[in-house]
Amino acid sequence: MSESLVQLKHSLKTLKLASIAEVIEEQLMEAETNGFSYQQFLTKLLGYEIRKREEKQLAKRLKWAGFPVHQSLDEFDISAQPALSRQQFQQLRELLWIEQVYNLILLGPPGVGKTHLAIGLGVEAVQQGYKVSFVTMDHLIQLLRTQEVTRSAQTKLKRITQSDLVIIDDLMFMAINRHEANLFFQLINKLYGQSSVIITSNKGPEDWGELLGDPAITTAILDRLLHKSEVIHLTGDSYRLKYRKTIFGND
Repeated sequence: MSESLVQLKHSLKTLKLASIAEVIEEQLMEAETNGFSYQQFLTKLLGYEIRKREEKQLAKRLKWAGFPVHQSLDEFDISAQPALSRQQFQQLRELLWIEQVYNLILLGPPGVGKTHLAIGLGVEAVQQGYKVSFVTMDHLIQLLRTQEVTRSAQTKLKRITQSDLVIIDDLMFMAINRHEANLFFQLINKLYGQSSVIITSNKGPEDWGELLGDPAITTAILDRLLHKSEVIHLTGDSYRLKYRKTIFGND
């Protein structure tokens, strides 16, 4: 490698153009072979750097989101979900509701695709540049309980409050005490008007008092979540039963 090329790579890294620095040698050879003009060469180089930065940012946002699995909306079988029309599905996919800071409440029995739809919308939001956080209700309560003593809980909760979209999965999974309900209210209050929230639950808001315990706290939480929201009741057969794997095959 020539001294001038070494210096060029060093200059690119100094300017924080690390992706270009990694490929500059082969790009120079390609430009010479194809007779690129200075403008063509520079345009190609900068385009490469931009793509790599976008890929890194996407990977960072996906990691930040903390999805338990990667499920896209393309994998969601809308034909198996009679409660949601294709037009409604497309409206959700366009994500204008995030811009308008609307919440989504996804209700239905286990296995009908609530979490899949929530994750799919979250992945779509990440791909469109939004910050997203996914957390199950039991993990969220654990974070809220331990935020005063563990740095990891503080970090995760900070990410949640800085997100454009927060997905809280399995709201009725566990009962919580009054102190935990109050901590949950404080979080919802902080997100109110600032971030969109998706909540999945197998019971409707009218039954959330069973989980949250305190009627006043329940009312305050519902006021903030339902003020600007869309409640979607998913129905149909269980995805997990319909598409279950079997050790005996399909014969």
